Amino acid sequence: MSERTPPTRTPAFEARLKKRYAAERRFKLLGLGAILFSVAVLAILLANMTMNGLGGFQRTEVAVPIDFTSAGITADPALLSQPNAVQSLGAQGLPDIVQLSAEQALGADAAAEINSNAWREVAEAIIDDPALTTSSETFWLPTTAGLASAYVGEGSPDLHPLARKLDESGQIARNFDGGFLTRSDATDPQAVGIWGALKGSMLTMIVTLALAFPIGVMAALYLEEYAPRNRWTDLIELSINNLAAVPSIIFGLLGLAVFLFFFPHLRSAPLIGGMTLALMTMPVIVISGRNAIKAVPPSIRDGALAVGASEVQVIFHHVLPLALPGILTGTIIGMARALGETAPLLMIGMRAFVATPPDGFTSPATVLPMQIFLWSDEIDRGFVERTSAAIIVLLLFLLLMNGLAIYLRNKFEKTW
Repeated sequence: MSERTPPTRTPAFEARLKKRYAAERRFKLLGLGAILFSVAVLAILLANMTMNGLGGFQRTEVAVPIDFTSAGITADPALLSQPNAVQSLGAQGLPDIVQLSAEQALGADAAAEINSNAWREVAEAIIDDPALTTSSETFWLPTTAGLASAYVGEGSPDLHPLARKLDESGQIARNFDGGFLTRSDATDPQAVGIWGALKGSMLTMIVTLALAFPIGVMAALYLEEYAPRNRWTDLIELSINNLAAVPSIIFGLLGLAVFLFFFPHLRSAPLIGGMTLALMTMPVIVISGRNAIKAVPPSIRDGALAVGASEVQVIFHHVLPLALPGILTGTIIGMARALGETAPLLMIGMRAFVATPPDGFTSPATVLPMQIFLWSDEIDRGFVERTSAAIIVLLLFLLLMNGLAIYLRNKFEKTW
């Protein structure tokens, strides 16, 4: 048998080969460039949010020593255990005591620049530790927004000398504000907090997931496993595909027209918000669920039927567990979109100013994206920093929620 002679590599062949390799190298470079560009944009975004947001977790405070030994404050444990303990301490003259102590330590001008609700923080400290009423203690209390701006060189020039004087004496500083994570909305950037909006987002997402996930999965199972192939089924599939691309504000109009018509007293409640976002999330879950169910090999079904399993057992014991990772992927995408939505919630009244955290699913509430939207309209520097800090909290909440979903997806993922 004669040996096969290799083809002659003519100059034209070498030119085509070189051109093909050059095209492959350009394609790789384009892909790498796209990835590097995306990473750079993300890094710039995160760096900008971090630089602006770190200031949002701080607030300007002044040191006020208070001597409770001669103040006459009664720290009765039975009184301090009541829900209205703060108001009871206020009735005993605690606001005047705080104001007088501030005037003695800082001067009348500086005392006038202490936040009007600063005494409430002193009251909460007394409730946590009644022994404070028998001693002298120094409290770092929030200032007004004007003095806070002057301390960083902005705001009214009239307050700049006072801010420099307090700074030179070490009686003013920007400290970490742990209360930002525990307070609710307010009109003063020194007193605002994110907990009310964060709790509202949690309650809204719970309602959204509780409605959209089971209904979406059941709809996907029916359409893929049971629905007959006819015009009505084609119309339903077309409608679901179109709903996945409908602008979110349309779902807000639907929630306004339907849910608030039947439940007018639940305006701005997490229950209505969750139901509205569930309508928006459900088509994404249905589409991803159908694709995941369709991806399960037919041999899995045939094998289960061959050993005597019923059709219901095949679906719920074999097909659904294998399709669950793909379903969870669609759920992650849908929930992430719902978490960042504001347009649908604007239509159902969740733009309202809510100064207290919601007590349940039917209490008035707002959500993190809406809180960020409201603060971004303010011109005060303090609100600008608080807005960036709220964005960081929103991103962390999104990462935590997606991380949990990814963990569950990997836990149920199987190979065949």
